[in-house]
Amino acid sequence: MFLKSEFSSNIKGVSLSIIISIAALGFSSFLPIGVVALSIILGIVIANIIKLDKSFNQGITFSEKTILSFAIATLGINLDFSFLMSLGFQTLVLIVLAMTVTILSGVILGKIFNIDKKFALLLGIGNGVCGASAIGAVKGVIDPRDEYVGISVAVVNLLGTIGIFLLPAIALFFNLNDLNSGILVGNTLQAVGQAVASGFSISDEAGQSATIVKMTRVLLLSPILLILLFSLHKQNNEDEINKLHIFKNIPIFIYGFIFFSILSSSGIVPVNIKSIISHISHYALIIAMAGVGLKITFSSIKQNGKIALIIGSIIFFIQISFSLVFLKFIIT
Repeated sequence: MFLKSEFSSNIKGVSLSIIISIAALGFSSFLPIGVVALSIILGIVIANIIKLDKSFNQGITFSEKTILSFAIATLGINLDFSFLMSLGFQTLVLIVLAMTVTILSGVILGKIFNIDKKFALLLGIGNGVCGASAIGAVKGVIDPRDEYVGISVAVVNLLGTIGIFLLPAIALFFNLNDLNSGILVGNTLQAVGQAVASGFSISDEAGQSATIVKMTRVLLLSPILLILLFSLHKQNNEDEINKLHIFKNIPIFIYGFIFFSILSSSGIVPVNIKSIISHISHYALIIAMAGVGLKITFSSIKQNGKIALIIGSIIFFIQISFSLVFLKFIIT
């Protein structure tokens, strides 16, 4: 009886999120916008044009919290730690340093522009790691306002889309070889699809190196989430004894994320099964982001969107500049 009641309470909001995600998938085939960002945008439009009945609220919340947790947990199936073995030491150092610089840039710029710390962190990690997936994962840890999540995903996706065409031009202008061009692309673009598309537009070698570097950045999402958890726990509770209980407070989706990434790296999961889980995770993320969009108002976008685009652009510029300098003067 309880399960039936829970199902009926969630069905309207979840169904609406699914319908929006299907529409986003359809529109994304002919629009130059990532499907995750498009799902958020459609959710925002519907929520602000149509006055939704309160009966949708619980299902929408289920979509943007529970389904998002599931999506992030299963995202780990895309990670294979063998990628690390294919990189040289200098390239691995570049990835870690550039990611650190990018995230810190977001935090510092947040203070300069006086925006919410969680908002700044989302922009920094979204640019530095893997776009919408990283923002969604961090949302589960730091619990920012929904509009911050939606705006961050939209801004990061827009910058990444521009970067698909911008990065090959930068690589050509600075006369980078194909290998280093791919490293530049993989180390700066936010989504895997963006890095693959941009890298292979240069050459096959550039595309392969861009893909490997990009996937390595995605791998680093796990330690970043754990660092955030320990950092937040330290800020909120300085009692040395209670620090031992941090693992009780780790969201279950992080355990799931680590489990699936280890499972993927072990080589025991057939490729077709990994592909199925990966697709399920991707579609779940699209549905979850529709739920996020349904909770965002136009007024919040008007208030925070412009400053987020400015900060995100500066972060992206710093990220590209750092990687370019490293490639020109450190990696030969």
